[in-house]
Amino acid sequence: MQQPAIPETPQKTNLLNLTPPAAEQALRAFMNERGEQPFRVSQIVRHLWHAPLAEFSEMTTLPAGLREALAEKFSMPRLELSLRQKSADGTEKFLFRLADGEFIETVAIPERDRMTLCISSQAGCALRCAFCATGAMGFSRNLETFEIVGQVRELALLDSPIRATNIVFMGMGEPLMNWKAVDPTLTILNSPAGIGIGARHITMSTVGVLPGIVALGERPEQFRLAISVHAPNDGLRQELMPINTKYPLASVIDAAKVFDRRVTFEYVMLGGVNDKVEHAEQLAELARDCRAFVNLIPLHPGGAGDFRPSTRSEIAAFERKLRSSGVEVAVRKSRGIDIAAACGQLRVERENRRPPVPA
Repeated sequence: MQQPAIPETPQKTNLLNLTPPAAEQALRAFMNERGEQPFRVSQIVRHLWHAPLAEFSEMTTLPAGLREALAEKFSMPRLELSLRQKSADGTEKFLFRLADGEFIETVAIPERDRMTLCISSQAGCALRCAFCATGAMGFSRNLETFEIVGQVRELALLDSPIRATNIVFMGMGEPLMNWKAVDPTLTILNSPAGIGIGARHITMSTVGVLPGIVALGERPEQFRLAISVHAPNDGLRQELMPINTKYPLASVIDAAKVFDRRVTFEYVMLGGVNDKVEHAEQLAELARDCRAFVNLIPLHPGGAGDFRPSTRSEIAAFERKLRSSGVEVAVRKSRGIDIAAACGQLRVERENRRPPVPA
């Protein structure tokens, strides 16, 4: 005798995977079906990102019946906070566990009246940069939009909320290799109906993924672009960053030239590797070529590989050479050293390393 088919449970619409206009549209259609007042839509959207609430049941400005109906039709998935560490300098690091068991990291960096969140866009990374702990763990998968923007949302949901004023896509993964999810994430972060962070306070960091740079440049908002250079010539960059085979320095610099906003070069200082006078001269030439600002980054101890950080005097000499060559430069402060705040370190401590997997 044939068993009766089990009816499928309708899949809920994940509102946090939608941009504010798309979420409004989905909610408006739902409200129309129920004969609800249109103003209820803006009440709900406000609690998705701008003033987030964990569950529909907490939206007490809505009738109880509507809250129950929303929970049956829609979802607002949470990220599970697995570990939280605080540095002596105020930097905090968060390890989130995703629904499939993957882990991602987020870092909150306070500085005067700013709170910068360094967020992840992938679980792991396929690029295998020699000095990066994330690259050492291999690539698992791209994050969905709700998992990227959810990092910002979760910190705002803490008992003592941490609200971002600045966002940098400098956590785990290469964001421009996950443009499908990063693109709507930018809209949510920037939109007044979303989290409402100004575009000039949102920085996209990339090793130089050319299609992504073009796509970012085509957006009308003034998002910032930071390019991970880390070596001023193709030979050395190839050793440190295998992606240089696909996107060599000359192509990356050409893309930076046509990007319609000023570009920042990120340059990790590796003792005895990329911190010589000739490296500074080569980097200065690249920076002048596309009018880039240079950020010198002291290597975070315990990142990956057998590299040593450049000494203070080596970094200072490198900085002076860049300045004397007509390049604007800053040395980034090391933050969170006592909590392994370099990207990927916390997850590496919690998991066995896996072999790198192609993206």
